[in-house]
Amino acid sequence: MADARARLDRLWSRGTAFLGTQYAIMGGAMSWVSEMHLVSAISNAGGFGVIACGAMSPDQLAAQIAGTQRLTDKPFGVNLITMHPDLLDLVRVCLEAKVGHIVLAGGIPPGPAVRAVKDGGAKLITFTPSLALGKRMVRSGADAIVIEGSEAGGHIGPVSLTVLAQEILPHLRDVPVFVAGGLGRGEAILAYLEMGASGAQLGTRFAASSESIAHEKFKKFFIQASARDALPSVELDARFPVIPVRGLVNEGTRKFLEHQAETRDKFLAGDVTKEEAQLLIERFWAGALRRAVIDGDVETGSVMAGQSVGMVTKVQPVAEIIEELIAQAVAALEDRAAP
Repeated sequence: MADARARLDRLWSRGTAFLGTQYAIMGGAMSWVSEMHLVSAISNAGGFGVIACGAMSPDQLAAQIAGTQRLTDKPFGVNLITMHPDLLDLVRVCLEAKVGHIVLAGGIPPGPAVRAVKDGGAKLITFTPSLALGKRMVRSGADAIVIEGSEAGGHIGPVSLTVLAQEILPHLRDVPVFVAGGLGRGEAILAYLEMGASGAQLGTRFAASSESIAHEKFKKFFIQASARDALPSVELDARFPVIPVRGLVNEGTRKFLEHQAETRDKFLAGDVTKEEAQLLIERFWAGALRRAVIDGDVETGSVMAGQSVGMVTKVQPVAEIIEELIAQAVAALEDRAAP
């Protein structure tokens, strides 16, 4: 076992050195879920927690960072959405609080934000959906890259992690690359490490952990769900684009389709303009994620979840989840070494 554990440590040594952690396991940034309690729990268990800033104001983010620092003395990061109107102020808040790693997500990071992160001495982590953009991110200053497959929960791209890993891992060696999307077991993490990944990012399994502030109904919905229940949102009419979001199918999912149809009919009847119709569709889910996570409305709320939700079988402490992942990876290595 010692040899297998040492082998695992070597495989993700680049990731652990970059993050400053015992294990190269990052927590996915999930709005309303990835707050101080879950983030500190992941970091205290040897992983790397990441605060999901989402739509927070600078003051709200400062409070979350301070709260996390009270709960852990281990490294953690902050995920900022590039489209946030106060992005530069949010970067400033992170730097003033001595946050060592800043993740810029949700689009190509603007130059001023990248420069602010780099000039402030923090390490910059970005996402890429392709090899070409990943190389461009590195040239622009990214210190590490996350490649997230369509198996992930929440906002997703069109390509699976299996394909992204084959496209990117053999060719992007300048910085550590972390894999994400659909990961629920240690053997899978090990496979990507052996392909060249430096670590992994998981969200769905941590969302249903004991330390997650998500409502008990939210966690129970995860436990009852299978991978086939976590589907992307459906676009009814190409004239009104819908950003794909993966979540558990519920009454809200069905009502969203009806809402799109009704809104399209209003547009065709001349009752609303195209722009008004698009806004009506986009606003359907306003507040729906909070309703699901905080209020426990799993019927009409947005229950974002990755396809790994089928591997969530019970509510577990974060430390137990991480220990389980490590044990699975080590056991796989031991099996390969057996005569």
